[in-house]
Amino acid sequence: MREKLSNAQARRIALAAQGFADPRPAGPIDRRHLNRLLARLGLLQIDSVSAVVRAHYMPLFSRLGPYPMALLDGAAAPGSKRRLFEYWAHEASFLPLETWPLMRWRMERAAANDESEIYKGLAQWARRNGTLIEAIYAEVASRGPVAASDIDGAKGKGGWWGWSDEKHAFEWLFWAGRITTHSRRGFERLYDLPERVIPPEVFNAPAPTCEDAHRALLRHSARALGVATYGDLRDYFRLNPGDVKGRLEELVEEGELLPVKVEGWKQPAYLHKDARMPRKVQARALLAPFDPLVFERSRAERLFDFFYRIEIYTPAEKRQYGYYVLPFLLGDTIVARADVKADRPAGVLRVLATYAQAGAPPETAAELLEEFRLMQAWLGLERMEVTPKGDLGPELARLAQAKPSAS
Repeated sequence: MREKLSNAQARRIALAAQGFADPRPAGPIDRRHLNRLLARLGLLQIDSVSAVVRAHYMPLFSRLGPYPMALLDGAAAPGSKRRLFEYWAHEASFLPLETWPLMRWRMERAAANDESEIYKGLAQWARRNGTLIEAIYAEVASRGPVAASDIDGAKGKGGWWGWSDEKHAFEWLFWAGRITTHSRRGFERLYDLPERVIPPEVFNAPAPTCEDAHRALLRHSARALGVATYGDLRDYFRLNPGDVKGRLEELVEEGELLPVKVEGWKQPAYLHKDARMPRKVQARALLAPFDPLVFERSRAERLFDFFYRIEIYTPAEKRQYGYYVLPFLLGDTIVARADVKADRPAGVLRVLATYAQAGAPPETAAELLEEFRLMQAWLGLERMEVTPKGDLGPELARLAQAKPSAS
C-alpha cells in the first residue's frame, strides 16, 4: 500500500469516495441511485436557508444531476418506504435508518444533560425544567404528530434567545431521542414518538456499546472521505476527542485504515482500505455550502486550495463574494464560485456574481453556464438572468446572451 500520496492523488481519492468519479445516470433516477448515494455519504446536512434550494436536496443534484426531489421527500416520509430519520450528526442531518442504533449513545448523553453532546444552554435549561419537559412529552404522546407551534405558548420570537420554554422542551426531547421527526409541514418539524416513526426492527435493535458505535461511525466517515486526517474523521459525525481516542488506533490495527502522508498536509492522514484512486475525475457540479465535500472548511482548503466561508450572517456591505455562494467543481478542482438565488415568484434563476479561482481553465464560464441551465430546469424556473459581476461575470453574461436557454 502507498505510504505517501500527492495532493492530486488525495483529491481524486476524496472525490471518488464522495461519488464524483462516477458519471451521472443517463436514464431516470430512482430509489436505487438514492440508496447507493445515501450509503456512500452517510448523512445529508439540513439547513433552513432556501436561497437556491434547501441544503439537503443539493448533494444529490451535484452528483446525480436533475432528479425528482420527491424521491428524497419520500425517503424521509412516514410509511414502509421510509429510508431516513433526522438527528444531530454533522449538525442537524438526515441519516439512513440503520444509523439509529449508532446514535443511541448520543441520545443517552443528551438525556443526561452531558454538555459535550447537547447545547450547553439547553442542558442548563433542562436541569431546571423537568416538569415542563415531561408535560410536552405527554402532549406529543397523546397528540403526535404535532408541531411545536401547535402547542399553546410554544411560539417564541425566533432564534435561540427567542425560543419559548415549550420550544426548548421540544428541542431537548429531540436531542434526547425521546421524540423524533415524523414529517415536516413546510420546513417545520412534526414530532412524534420514535417507536411510532422508526421501524420496529430498527428501533428495537440492541444499542451497540459506545466504543462499537464510535468505531462504526469512524468507519462510515473514512469510507465517505476516502483519505482524511484525524480531525476530518472526527468532524464528519461531530465526535468528541475522547470518543475517537483508541478507536482510530484500533481501526489502523485491524487494517481498516492505513496511515499515509499527504503532500502539503501538516497532519497525518488515514486512507480507507477500500478507497479508489481513479486516474482522472471528470466531474462538473455546483456544491451547496453544506455539501459533505466542503462542509469542513479546512479540508476544502487542503484538498482544493479553496478558502471558503459562508457569508449569510455577514452584513451585505462587508461580503466578499455574496449571500449564498456555491463552489463550482470542474474535473478534480474547484475552479469558481457563484452567488446564486432562485427567485421563485418571478420564475428566475438569478446568478448575481461569479468569481474564478486562480488557474481556472478557459472553459470554466461555458461549463458553469451549462450547469446553471441544468439547475434552472431542475428547479422548474422559466429563465436565467446573469449579472456581470465578479471577474467571471462578464464572460458568463456574454455567453448566456449569445446562447439563450432553450426554455
